Amino acid sequence: MKAPRFSRKTLCIPYAVFLLFFVIAPMLVILVYAFTDRNMHFSFGNFIDFFSDPSKLSTIAYSVVIALITTVACLVIAFPVAYILARSKMKKKFVIVLLFVLPMWINFVLRINAIRELFNWIGLLGQANYFNTVFGMVYDFLPFMILPLYTTMLKIDDSLYEACSDLGGSWFTSFTRITLPLSKPGLLSGVTMVFLPSMTNYVVSDMLGNSKVTIIGKFIYEYFESDWHMGSMVALILLIVVFVSTLLSGGLKSEENVRGANL
Repeated sequence: MKAPRFSRKTLCIPYAVFLLFFVIAPMLVILVYAFTDRNMHFSFGNFIDFFSDPSKLSTIAYSVVIALITTVACLVIAFPVAYILARSKMKKKFVIVLLFVLPMWINFVLRINAIRELFNWIGLLGQANYFNTVFGMVYDFLPFMILPLYTTMLKIDDSLYEACSDLGGSWFTSFTRITLPLSKPGLLSGVTMVFLPSMTNYVVSDMLGNSKVTIIGKFIYEYFESDWHMGSMVALILLIVVFVSTLLSGGLKSEENVRGANL
């Protein structure tokens, strides 16, 4: 009796089943609820109501602004840290990288509660709600910016820097002509991993912003408690925003060669 042979198509069956039941089916449910009214009749009412309500539009605007500020702050902190660690000759630099990863091993709610108590102790809780929210977002998502940048910079061939130096290039030249272009895959990955979730992480805005900062994630949560139809429409619009943001940032493109062959 011959042993069963497994082709690539056979091995894809579990993934296809998972995709069908946990991605496609929920998306179809959201689409159905988004374009129906309370009587389950087809309607564009939810779509029209969303874009005719200034409070909903301002919530999206606040969410995008908070996400942008968080992403820029994470990038400003993470890029030099990743560059120094990647170019360092220290033998134990993985220990420093581990220090940035360690907070991710602690429960998310415990970490945010610790920041909340710190702000309460210094008197910022309830006073600087937007600052507290952005601070909490940066604290939470900073490792997701550092790690992609660090791993990408670590793969850059040192001979490229040596060649630049031999040809009379300065540190600024090597940084702009080698480090920045070849760090692009890690940069895009980090921006995507920080920008997209920071638009929806309403736990941080609730706990550190004293429930006075409303982002689109909280909007969806509140609507699904009372009106699944509008909640589904808001979720669908957020999905479109996420897709467009990913497309503009190049997140759907394949990674470029980071060894320097494409320079």
